[in-house]
Amino acid sequence: MTVTKMSWRPTYRSSKFRNVYGKVANREHCFDGIPITKNVHDNHFCAVNSKFLAVVTESAGGGSFIVIPISQYGRLDSHHPKVCGHQGNVLDIKWNPFFENIIASCSEDTSVRVWEIPECGLRRNMTEAVMELYGHSRRVGLIEWHPTTSGILFSAGYDYKILIWNLEIGEPVKMIDCHTDVILSMSFNTDGSLLATSCKDKKLRVIEPRSGRVLQQASCKNHRVNRVVFLGNMKRLLTTGVSRWNTRQIALWDQEDLSMPIVEEDIDGLSGLLFPFYDADTHMLYLAGKGDGNIRYFEITTEKPYVQYLTEFRSPAPQKGLGVMPKHGLDVAACEVYRFYKLVTLKGLIEPISMIVPRRSDTYQEDIYPMTAGIEPALSAGEWLSGIDRDPVLMSLKDGYHKPNQLVFKAPVKEKKSVVVNGIDLLENVPPRTENELLRMFFRQQDELRRLKDELTSKDVRIRQLELELNNLKNVSPNNV
Repeated sequence: MTVTKMSWRPTYRSSKFRNVYGKVANREHCFDGIPITKNVHDNHFCAVNSKFLAVVTESAGGGSFIVIPISQYGRLDSHHPKVCGHQGNVLDIKWNPFFENIIASCSEDTSVRVWEIPECGLRRNMTEAVMELYGHSRRVGLIEWHPTTSGILFSAGYDYKILIWNLEIGEPVKMIDCHTDVILSMSFNTDGSLLATSCKDKKLRVIEPRSGRVLQQASCKNHRVNRVVFLGNMKRLLTTGVSRWNTRQIALWDQEDLSMPIVEEDIDGLSGLLFPFYDADTHMLYLAGKGDGNIRYFEITTEKPYVQYLTEFRSPAPQKGLGVMPKHGLDVAACEVYRFYKLVTLKGLIEPISMIVPRRSDTYQEDIYPMTAGIEPALSAGEWLSGIDRDPVLMSLKDGYHKPNQLVFKAPVKEKKSVVVNGIDLLENVPPRTENELLRMFFRQQDELRRLKDELTSKDVRIRQLELELNNLKNVSPNNV
């Protein structure tokens, strides 16, 4: 297969998204005074839904993040309560797509935690998680919710493992163990039947998540993959990475044949990681570089040239990460098709950036708002684990978004016990997370050893006594019995 090189010469093909432009919110509609984390981990550190904005913050003595109601813009109070139960830095946060008050976080303390945010937001610091999930032996860098199933969460750790958690029972039900280095990104296809991963071992993989079987694998020697994203139902993957000449690149792949990319194209010579965002409803791809101020956008098509450059949003302020508003939280009346929440670390600022399709009419634009994935799960965790796949339950944005979710998130009541996955007891492999914890564990084990030695000595004495009594009974003559 030959690799197609794209041309940057403008081609004037008809596209309703050719004139999409980015509009930054007024300063009074931004979020200000936020101590955004200075952690250099390559994640967004930001998660958004139609109710809340969550941001990982700089904090001493463990990891924390703040949760702000989406309408509460302006300057943040310096004493604003935090979610602060982790013992190490928080590396990733993600809202549950079906329960808007449920957020998952993962940390350097090897744990994944699930939190329930009160309807009105936080009134005081939250330290108690609804669920604490231990199974990784090293820090956990990535988490992803399954796109169609209500209680399935994926976590990727620096132990090179991906764990699949069934939150209905609060335990891992599968370990995907095919990676030989740190997993850099995870992406699902539309119905969640396939998982694509990029890895530090320079390999791009398409995995069947329930079995852990690798269906396709590419060794990327010319294009070192950093991030991967499924392009909806087009049976295509898009990756961002670095060429052999150290220029930033994108590559388009056929998910059923990863032997060669369909298209690859150099973007620029900058060094920051390129984050890809794909909107399956409009077939638009957004590329935002870490440390850049601009966001480029493209249209993805099924015919050549496949990836059509549109234009870019420019800004002088560098972005650390970007949160994305789900479709049902957009302003349909303003023809808004995408909304970013841009983290500007130097200013402690979060700027909403709306991507708008200019239209003269103020009526509902059917062509730019097709039926889209809603907030109702298509499957239960048990159904998905049993082998069923189902497309997302779609909703229309025509009448605005009003329908509240009637589902209630219930955490299982758990007893302390071993967690065995693939023949390995995961809980036994969890190391102490701090020096104090190591010392406490050491002294506890010393006490336990002393207790067991004393118990053994007393049992030895008791055994000797019983042996003597038994000998005495044998020596007694029958006449004296």
